[in-house]
Amino acid sequence: MGGRLNVAENCVDRHVRAGRGAKVALHFEGEPGDRESVTYADLQRRVNQAANALTDLGIVPGDRVVVYLPVLVETIVIALACARIGAVHSLVFGGFSAEAVRFRLEDTAAKLLVTSDGQFRRGRPSR
Repeated sequence: MGGRLNVAENCVDRHVRAGRGAKVALHFEGEPGDRESVTYADLQRRVNQAANALTDLGIVPGDRVVVYLPVLVETIVIALACARIGAVHSLVFGGFSAEAVRFRLEDTAAKLLVTSDGQFRRGRPSR
């Protein structure tokens, strides 16, 4: 009773503290064939950087953030950054229409939308 849990702490920080910072946390392969391996230490740096950016944008604990991104390392980073600062994130499928995203923004009363300017779909660039 009265306990607290932070997903960013559990998924990232405890591994770095335990000396596993150089171990791979994520293996990513993008649709056009790009590959990236992200260590726990690098993931921690990216999550902290994104959490600072969210804070600079005025996001505070309890604020809602809609994440409308394709499957990327950055999608995981922003979700963990939201957890780090206590914001609530809502992941929205990257194939949804603008109207569907608008509905989710209104429904959640989100303070911020995180998105990209394009993505790859079936191996081709899409905007």
